[in-house]
Amino acid sequence: MTMKLVSSKEILKTPIFRVTVDHALDPDGFEIHRAIVQHDGSAVMMPVDEKGRVLLVRQYRLPARRFLWELPAGRLDPGETPLKAARRELLEETGYRAKRWWKLVSFYPSPGFVAEKMTIFVAEDLTAGQAQPMDDERIECGWFTLKQMEELIGKAEIQDAKTIIGYSLWKLRKRAKPAKPGRGG
Repeated sequence: MTMKLVSSKEILKTPIFRVTVDHALDPDGFEIHRAIVQHDGSAVMMPVDEKGRVLLVRQYRLPARRFLWELPAGRLDPGETPLKAARRELLEETGYRAKRWWKLVSFYPSPGFVAEKMTIFVAEDLTAGQAQPMDDERIECGWFTLKQMEELIGKAEIQDAKTIIGYSLWKLRKRAKPAKPGRGG
């Protein structure tokens, strides 16, 4: 069965997202009314070095009211593909560039009220450089082994969903298919 969007009214606009009140209807007359956070999407990077370590960033997350270790990520600029955003954001947040990229997964982190779609890319064959964070970002970087990642997730010291999802799927794929995927995404 298909839902048809009947109306969408913007009630808030910020530089990062918009909020709309949407009304949808299916052919049987079933209706949904919902306030939705409209977001252009995010690119998430999982930088992995030649030793198999994962690069995480630590920054203060105001909604969580705490510092979080997480995979680097950032929103897509208008007209930007997720891969292009991932390349840009990796350089901005960590200073690293990657020669090899592959798409791990795309998902909706909270589809009940947020329209954001996240795409996680694994970034390999890394070259270090100078980070270029935005004015409102203070980012610390750290390399973590598989064992360290599992311990931090197990002790709830990593609580960021995209990081837990990315790490878990990467680990599953790594066990299932030891050969590295090709370029692109």
